[in-house]
Amino acid sequence: MKQFEARVAWQRGSQPFLDGRYSRAHAWRFDGGLDVPASSSPLSVPLPMSDASALDPEEALVAAASSCHMLFFLSLAAGRGFTVDSYVDDAVGFMDKDGQGRIAMTRIALRPAIVFAGQRPAQDELDALHHEAHARCYIANSLRTEVLVVGTH
Repeated sequence: MKQFEARVAWQRGSQPFLDGRYSRAHAWRFDGGLDVPASSSPLSVPLPMSDASALDPEEALVAAASSCHMLFFLSLAAGRGFTVDSYVDDAVGFMDKDGQGRIAMTRIALRPAIVFAGQRPAQDELDALHHEAHARCYIANSLRTEVLVVGTH
């Protein structure tokens, strides 16, 4: 079993709390000492109680799904003899009510633009690479929401 850890830290400081008008800004710390400014999304908690310049959990979830898929895709492409020069994914997550009426990330669309050096896989090979990358992605396997790969080229 592998274990992954993150530290999430928030401090009230001198701001009020019970009125709900406190800052949602906090910090994420990862192994190796990386600190990431984090906050609720301004789409969920209005400014100034959110920090629009910080990473929010919803964006992080979308990025994690995209990153996981990309890393498996790159490995599979290399294993099949395809050289990838660049992979850029403008992924988007959609929040809505789920089947139980709760707000959830109901869909994540991965929209990778991939540039290959030399031989480019045929569309059916590209689709197969994405399908296998999706099947192997730990993040996608951990989510209840649908993760789609759309508009690949």
